[in-house]
Amino acid sequence: MKRRTLLFLIILAAVIVAAMIYSAASKEDSTKPLETEVKQGEFEILVTITGELQAQTSTDITAPLLLRSRSLRIHRIKIQDLIAEGTVVDSGDYVATLDRSEADNTYKDILDELEVRESDYTKTKLDTTIQLRTLRDEMINLNFNMEEAEITLEQSQFEPPATIRQAKINVDKAQRAYDQAVKNYQLRVQQAKADMTEVTVDLSKQRRRKTQMEDVLQHFIIHAPAPGMVIYKREWSGQKRTVGSEISPWDLTVATLPDMSTMISKTYVNEIDISKIKVGQQVRAGVDAFPEKQYTGVITEVANIGEQLPNTDAKVFEVVIKLNESDPILRPSMTTSNSILTKRFENVLYIPLEAVHSNDSMTYVYKRNNTKQVVVLDEANENEIIVEAGLAAGDKILLSVPEGAEDLRFTGLELVEVIREKEAEKKRLEEELKKQNEEQKNNREQRRRMQTPGGEGPGGRS
Repeated sequence: MKRRTLLFLIILAAVIVAAMIYSAASKEDSTKPLETEVKQGEFEILVTITGELQAQTSTDITAPLLLRSRSLRIHRIKIQDLIAEGTVVDSGDYVATLDRSEADNTYKDILDELEVRESDYTKTKLDTTIQLRTLRDEMINLNFNMEEAEITLEQSQFEPPATIRQAKINVDKAQRAYDQAVKNYQLRVQQAKADMTEVTVDLSKQRRRKTQMEDVLQHFIIHAPAPGMVIYKREWSGQKRTVGSEISPWDLTVATLPDMSTMISKTYVNEIDISKIKVGQQVRAGVDAFPEKQYTGVITEVANIGEQLPNTDAKVFEVVIKLNESDPILRPSMTTSNSILTKRFENVLYIPLEAVHSNDSMTYVYKRNNTKQVVVLDEANENEIIVEAGLAAGDKILLSVPEGAEDLRFTGLELVEVIREKEAEKKRLEEELKKQNEEQKNNREQRRRMQTPGGEGPGGRS
């Protein structure tokens, strides 16, 4: 029994000693600052942004083009039925059905208007016929009057001169009345032709509207113009055009059939980084749905004018990235992560950003030998920064502020003047760039004024 008790006490003492040793070691490790070493090699500056896959080219599935006819006056066309996005179709397969409500109402209005035009045509034709017949009867009667006056003149040869003179006047009056009636008839015939032409044109126009409307109504069931995968069209607001959405006569696209062989990633860069982006820069692209897949691309378009996306305050610029590879797993609307290579430096020194500290006049790092080393820095990416002077490859530096940091001495103070000169040069370049931008702005304003009628410049007054 005593032996077992003694053994138990020995084991318990050993456990306590081990726990104390482990605790001391852990405490020592926790108080020891993290460190890293200065690396040397290739350094890249990347702008990382998300985007959305789209096909570079696509075939639109559209409603009948006759809906654009001004004579039909159809302004609201809703999608009543639409097959699921991603459905693979062949040429001629069913895609969608458009709501015929407004079109049917328009067709009824066209039929009503056609009846009115037909009635106007018949009425004008009858009125013209009656008026011309009346004028012809009047000319016949005037011709009889003229003949009677001539007979009276012949019979008055042996009458007194005054009677003969009166008979001659009556002949002249009858002749003049007949001639005027003939001219009036000719004018009325021309007027009747113009009236009939007008109502005939109106009637023909209305009949064409009826024919067009009947043709349109036969095409409210939409079929695929080519084989492919149906992708919903995205509105300017960013929402997709689905069942219940309205299409405009000026934008008749119901859905699209993208060409999957060439894909692009459409993305938006904030106004801070857009100055770094250029056409032709290389891009590393990944798809969130397949993180193991990696692709390459190149920037093909950079917008010159910024825009404000819905529900955001910041201005952004549209950037289009064309993927170099083709992959059957890629689909439109997939989210992409794009790393744009804006600059690459060969064989430079660089350190993590968290290792850099600064005060009003200099930047420095904490070295493992308990000194503050002044460093001259250059460009940086999201995680690291280039060191121009003050460190060598393999130097050990701390990632956190050590205890008693305020008492550590500075080394490399001769680099402070280099830092100041570099800051002064940076400000000078910024001032020059600002001045150039102001000059360009003033030149554009001056050209605009000279091109504006009535503005400053030749031939205008201010």
